[in-house]
Amino acid sequence: MELRHLRYFVALAEELHFGRAAERLHIAQPALSQQIRRLEEELGVSLLQRTKRRVRLTAPGAAFLEPARSTLAHAHEAARAAQLASRGDTGSLVMGFVTSALYGVFPDIIRVFRERYRDVRLTLHELPIVQQMEWLRNGRIQVSFLRPPVDDHDLHVRTISKESWVVALPESHALAQRSRVPLRALSEDQFILFPRELAPSLYDQLLGVYLKAGFSPHVALEAQMQAIVSLVAAGVGVALVPSSLQNLRRKGLVYRPLQGAFPKVELAVAWRRDDLSPVLERFLKVVREVTGRR
Repeated sequence: MELRHLRYFVALAEELHFGRAAERLHIAQPALSQQIRRLEEELGVSLLQRTKRRVRLTAPGAAFLEPARSTLAHAHEAARAAQLASRGDTGSLVMGFVTSALYGVFPDIIRVFRERYRDVRLTLHELPIVQQMEWLRNGRIQVSFLRPPVDDHDLHVRTISKESWVVALPESHALAQRSRVPLRALSEDQFILFPRELAPSLYDQLLGVYLKAGFSPHVALEAQMQAIVSLVAAGVGVALVPSSLQNLRRKGLVYRPLQGAFPKVELAVAWRRDDLSPVLERFLKVVREVTGRR
């Protein structure tokens, strides 16, 4: 049984006239009659009672009509779902992100994508960079927001923002009133860093910033980014953080730019080179639009 047979039957059942049904279907009347006979032969029942004056449904025909309509509707929905998925308008996307991305452009990217593609199911995982890399490679996530550098030839990595390091200080700190802080002036302070195993390359980059200032930091504690800011506010130590974290406010905490020129900290989007998902393509287009980076 073919879908076209069901379409022919439903049109004829609704018109109860071979000529009108054939015109509606854009086929010749003899062809319609032939296809209906083939359908009846396949089912082994008479679906229509034909006379010279009228056409009417038989009892089997009446019983067959609603399931035929339902089958055609389901087939239409199945085709529509496939077409939407092929365009990236439906489906799912699983992504990872570093905590510090929450205070920059990342939330705007998610908002714009959700506004445009409400039928795409997004799943977000807040993950350290090392775990994001592992999950990208094994397919547990499809796209990642992380801090470069990233050394993996199987991934596309595109920088989407660059920002300065700023120093987070307790309000009571002697340098808190300065408009810019010489990093060297903090050489005797206790610093709070994130653990190297969370982001080895970024950690090494951060140590390079201290070394450029002429000292190695005295590390009081290691913690993740949000905890670092709270610990600084509590007076436990000081910390260098990406400038976007200035959107994260805590009582007793101030952020100050550094005096002098230092390397920028980057945020990048990464995905597997072999991932040709239409949903991912839609998402990356939004990333380009929101960040203005190609």
